[in-house]
Amino acid sequence: MAPAAVAFVGFGEVASVFSAAARARGAEVRAYDRNLEKPGGPARLEKRARAAGIRFAPLGEALGGAALVLSAVHPETAPEAARACAAHLRPGQLFVDLNTTSPAVKAGIGRAIAGSGAAFAEGAVLGAVGAAGASARILTGGPEGERAAGALSALGLDARFYSPELGKASTFKLLRSIFSKGAEALLLELLLAGRKAGISKDLWEDVVLDFMSRNPFEKVASNWVRTHAAACARRRHELAQVVETMRSLGAEPLMTSATEALFRRSCAHGLAEAFPEPPAGPEDVARALEARLEGGA
Repeated sequence: MAPAAVAFVGFGEVASVFSAAARARGAEVRAYDRNLEKPGGPARLEKRARAAGIRFAPLGEALGGAALVLSAVHPETAPEAARACAAHLRPGQLFVDLNTTSPAVKAGIGRAIAGSGAAFAEGAVLGAVGAAGASARILTGGPEGERAAGALSALGLDARFYSPELGKASTFKLLRSIFSKGAEALLLELLLAGRKAGISKDLWEDVVLDFMSRNPFEKVASNWVRTHAAACARRRHELAQVVETMRSLGAEPLMTSATEALFRRSCAHGLAEAFPEPPAGPEDVARALEARLEGGA
């Protein structure tokens, strides 16, 4: 059963999407956003709402009596928002911080909420809400993480309890960004270099529309990592030429230079020597590299 009243603190894309799902499940939805205090702010927020019946109110009024409070502000203002909310929270309420912050920041937010007597859980939103909508996955964590997952699921959201240890869900989210934000940066570098060469459209179609669309990513990713040890020397040499070519075109090889350095490190630590036979899976390669980096080889 959905919480009777839900309050959102911060009403950007995440809150606008999630609040519509909550309204569809019959929950009373209130929201506070700092734009309420700016000229024209209330009208902008009303326009941003994706569902009718969302009530925008001052912070204390929005939080008062809400069974579930969801913080979805800019990450750098998350601690400040939590401290402001703590002055209005009461025992029995559940405050879930959905912001992308480090485990240490999450712990500080938890301490601020604890002073109010309300319960606290962390939430980590995976993927882009703009693309996935209300089906974006959410991991919850902390001693109240299971309760938070149940409350969010009742609102029609895809929430899963991840760990009773506060900070684990946030660590998962941040480390996952190594891939998601790294891939974003690589694609931008590819397009910039392609524009210098006059072939950006061809490169995009080959990588995104052809190669990545035709091949299951699990197969591609597993193959890349499993063959890393045996092929790191050849691939490092290729990358050195990529860097040289990019510079000749006037393109800055930020990501590509770092990638070449990673391959060079694998070669320098003799990773290929760890596998007289091909590795069974990606974890074997990561384990062997970790041992060499820590001096265990």
